[in-house]
Amino acid sequence: MKWRIKSLVIIFLVLCVTEAHGVEGVEIIPDVVYGHKHGMALTFDVFKPKQEAKGVGILFMVSGGWRSRWRSPEQSIGWFKPMLDKGFTVFAVRHGSSPKYVIPEIVEDVRRSVRFIRLRAKKFGVDPERLGVTGGSAGGHLSLMLGTASDNGEADSKDEVLRVSDRVAAVVAYFPPTDIRPWINKLDDYPALNFEEEKGAVYSPLLHVSRDDAPTLLIHGDKDELVPLDHSEKILAEFMKQKVTSELLVIKGAGHGFRGEDGERASEAMVGWFEKHLLKK
Repeated sequence: MKWRIKSLVIIFLVLCVTEAHGVEGVEIIPDVVYGHKHGMALTFDVFKPKQEAKGVGILFMVSGGWRSRWRSPEQSIGWFKPMLDKGFTVFAVRHGSSPKYVIPEIVEDVRRSVRFIRLRAKKFGVDPERLGVTGGSAGGHLSLMLGTASDNGEADSKDEVLRVSDRVAAVVAYFPPTDIRPWINKLDDYPALNFEEEKGAVYSPLLHVSRDDAPTLLIHGDKDELVPLDHSEKILAEFMKQKVTSELLVIKGAGHGFRGEDGERASEAMVGWFEKHLLKK
């Protein structure tokens, strides 16, 4: 199993970390605290175009194997450039990381990040109703959880953040696990999956598809041995049954992650999806 966890780390780095070369005209707000747990801060970085910002916010799930690693904004900004060039504001969201935390706790973290950004949308210069989310592998799973299993908030909560909706308006998920039930307590290299088996359905996006889900683009390689293509195919079938706007882009010959032309094709599709579904007034 060690090759699997190494693969996830590599994919995470390919998605999130490019050579630091900077992007002119981008305001960076690092380490915004959106919550606390066990005395530790939950943070995200904000990347905002200084000119022609469109008021669209994209949350990027910083997650590989449900591990959320810190990198300086200057090291990760290159991957966000296609979104920044279109005037999107990007939020690089870190969650409570495995092995300390398991999926139920991690999902609550990313839900809180959406609530926090929506509550303070004016401060960040984004429309609270035009928030999208994207991520790869575990980050894709978390993106789909936000797209399929969100809520309107807890009206009677004492925490103002929890009173806010965590719904998103568009999703792009790269090679996402969509049904984690077979993996719970069975993969030693992924401690985030070590929790009560009866909760597996709660955290499997495949089982939460409904007509009010956000428009969703799935991007998956047909040679993926870590998260097989059928994870995306099965949830696409459910989206279609429920008449949810959805598409699946299959990258021929690609495994768990995209590089070169495959990466460019996936990135163009992601940006195009967000343009189509979030730039509408």
